[in-house]
Amino acid sequence: MSTYPIFLDLSGRKAVIIGAGTVAVRKAQQLIDTGAQIVITAKKVSDEMASLCNRNTNTELIISDYNKNLLNKAVIAIAATSDSELNKQIYEDCQQLGVLCNVCDGPQYCDFFVPAVLKQGDLQIAIGTNGTCPAYASHVRKKLEHTFTEDHSRFLEQLKTLRKQLRKDTPNQNTRKAILARLADDESFEYFLRYDAAQWQQRAEKIIAEYI
Repeated sequence: MSTYPIFLDLSGRKAVIIGAGTVAVRKAQQLIDTGAQIVITAKKVSDEMASLCNRNTNTELIISDYNKNLLNKAVIAIAATSDSELNKQIYEDCQQLGVLCNVCDGPQYCDFFVPAVLKQGDLQIAIGTNGTCPAYASHVRKKLEHTFTEDHSRFLEQLKTLRKQLRKDTPNQNTRKAILARLADDESFEYFLRYDAAQWQQRAEKIIAEYI
């Protein structure tokens, strides 16, 4: 079955990581910028994980054996231990509690897969393989890095500002959609690169005037 790709808002919500090795550190680093309240638990903690938690106030480190109660009120959980039986138990506990679970290197025990992500400001491009080969997703992401740059992030900022204004000034949804389609196309982006933001804004205003 096909998975449903989404961008999940975890701000202020609980996310649990079981494990504190290299993989767990990488997962924690990915979660920190989301604003999630991250709980990390393991019997042994690497220096890298301890340092990461000391630097970030939205992380809580619990040095102990796994306890199902840690999952209470969590939105997602990531099992990143080297114990396959424990990872399976974590997944089963998550199923009982209604917590979305990801077991690293155990796609059969995953409610979701973490994609390879190319991020330029608010622009995020996620590449997934349904858990079949994360290495290939990373390869594709690296290729896209040469195509989507900081210029695209700056362009998006201009579009974001104009979209807010259009929502105030243009009540017709179909009209807004048509305008934004032209403002976001390749020709518009090339104009943005060739000239400065002010000149692009003037061109955008002319395009808007054609529809209003």
